[in-house]
Amino acid sequence: MSLPKIAKLNSRMEAVQSPLIPVVGELIRQNPGTISLGQGVVFYPPPTEAIASLSQFLADPENHKYQSVEGIPSLLAAIKSKLEAENQIEINDRNCIVVTAGSNMAFLNAILAITSVGDEIILNTPYYFNHEMAITMANCRPVLVETDPNYQLQPEAMAKAISDNTKAVVTISPNNPTGAVYSRAALLEVNQLCRERGIYHISDEAYEYFTYNGVKHYSPASFSNSYSHTISLFSLSKAYGFASWRIGYMVIPQSLLMPIKKVQDTNVICPPVISQYAALGALKIGKNYCQKYLSRITVVREIVLNYLKNIKDICTITSSSGAFYFFLKVKTEINDFTLVKRLIEDYKVAVIPGSTFGMKHGCYLRLAYGALEPKTATEGIERLVRGLGNIVG
Repeated sequence: MSLPKIAKLNSRMEAVQSPLIPVVGELIRQNPGTISLGQGVVFYPPPTEAIASLSQFLADPENHKYQSVEGIPSLLAAIKSKLEAENQIEINDRNCIVVTAGSNMAFLNAILAITSVGDEIILNTPYYFNHEMAITMANCRPVLVETDPNYQLQPEAMAKAISDNTKAVVTISPNNPTGAVYSRAALLEVNQLCRERGIYHISDEAYEYFTYNGVKHYSPASFSNSYSHTISLFSLSKAYGFASWRIGYMVIPQSLLMPIKKVQDTNVICPPVISQYAALGALKIGKNYCQKYLSRITVVREIVLNYLKNIKDICTITSSSGAFYFFLKVKTEINDFTLVKRLIEDYKVAVIPGSTFGMKHGCYLRLAYGALEPKTATEGIERLVRGLGNIVG
């Protein structure tokens, strides 16, 4: 009796990097008592207004059926008001809003809608790993452009990287993983470059409210003449403590609505309606909800910075003004994942290796501080500083 044939592995997925956060999460579970400075989440819960709005969802039996592919009308209207008031993005007949199951889905929607197999997308390094993964899944090629020593954009380098196969440039501001915030001038230069070269500017703005020291966030879709080529991605995961609720939205040129509806209808049919009602409640209270917690995150940020000063001889710590990350360059020949594993096993503190963000040369670590109260953050950063000092120093 012949044995059944075993299906071959999918070659497309073999080319996609494995997500490192679950791997680090498993190491944390294997080492109880580990303090995580790894995953990028906030310490606070969703607003009570979001929870209360779920009663509106439950009150209408029709809400248990499929709803509009691009989002329920009431949420689309609330997002429109938010964009115009806070981001200076006017919604008109040249652009539109699509609600998504998080901004990761929004990014994948965009990539599938604008590319063909073999097309290129420019990413600035260090990049957000899920962006690189989505591009590779789509059988497209990420083209990597280095940022400067302070992790700021280099538009001239981007211009040189554009080819006949380029479909978009991606910017993330405030940035994951570095915490850098890009100036209006830099974003405008990139946006104009994209318009002149006939490609899209994909702007990821998931951390729009997380800026410090008076630094301001700018939305490229607010620039004049940006409607036809700018794709903006937003998320409620960070600002409203909604990480598992999976709700975000995108602002796109009107010409991309049908392609993106095709992707979304195939993938998820409609964004989770119960989460859309929660989002509606959150947007009613608005950005003040996030900002009332930002002072506590700022305290934690200062604690982390002060401790990092003690290891400046073994780490390059670039000042950042946004999100809730620091990206450390460690002066060592030790492999970054090996270093992360030792920190967890020997010092009970977890960070994320920089290689997953595209930093293949040198040893880099991403440190996240948004999820921690000051006392826990102090203990965690003490462990990290002690561990790096003993292992590297």
